Amino acid sequence: METREIILELRTQKGLSQEELAEKVMVTRQAVSRWENGETIPNTETLKLLSKEFDVSINTLLGAPRQLICQCCGMPLEDDAIISRDSDGSLNEDYCKWCYADGNYTYSDMDDLIDVCAKNMVNENFTEEQARAYMKEMLPKLDYWKRYDELSDNGQFEEFKNQLITEINELHIEGMPKVEKLNALVGRDINLEYPLPNGMRVKFLDNQKTYLGNQLECEFGGERYFGVLASMDFVMVCTYDADLTNPELILYKKR
Repeated sequence: METREIILELRTQKGLSQEELAEKVMVTRQAVSRWENGETIPNTETLKLLSKEFDVSINTLLGAPRQLICQCCGMPLEDDAIISRDSDGSLNEDYCKWCYADGNYTYSDMDDLIDVCAKNMVNENFTEEQARAYMKEMLPKLDYWKRYDELSDNGQFEEFKNQLITEINELHIEGMPKVEKLNALVGRDINLEYPLPNGMRVKFLDNQKTYLGNQLECEFGGERYFGVLASMDFVMVCTYDADLTNPELILYKKR
């Protein structure tokens, strides 16, 4: 689709008139009309406003002319749903949700990133050793790692993760081993539905947000796992079966 068709479709889906959209992005109705007729395309600043208004990437607004990849892990960004967000909620097309969230870079150690990614890249044609070798060659070429000294937060986020790990381990939950690492997890992948005593079921997470968490095997054996999740605002611990079914909330603690 071309930009003119995309803007028309997004505006129609949102139930906005040309005049209403124009007011939201601070242009004239005639400007919107010219976009939708294919006479002009929005300038860079207006594209940013349209991106925020429609909650789609600028690349999508322009008809996806660029093949985006995460500049931290190299993942193809083929879906706006996995593109990261800045602290103001706007989409950041340079990173995936797992590597950058709410204005924070989630990885400060390349080896930690390789440990997480390599296991997920394994298939019948690609061993873990091959995946690790590929990432060790590819990552240093990406913008985040080339500009690490400029872009990094001098270990502040890593310090925050270590603080969370200490808080979680001090809960001393029976049967749960000590947490050693917290990885970036996207809400939609881990937003389990928990049963309440009144028979209702509830989800606690925002599908769009990125959290820190890990899965741990129970020290007592069996097929149940502990799931640990945390953010700036809370710590949550649950258990579930190996296929993420039958979840049970063990603890939800505000920070």
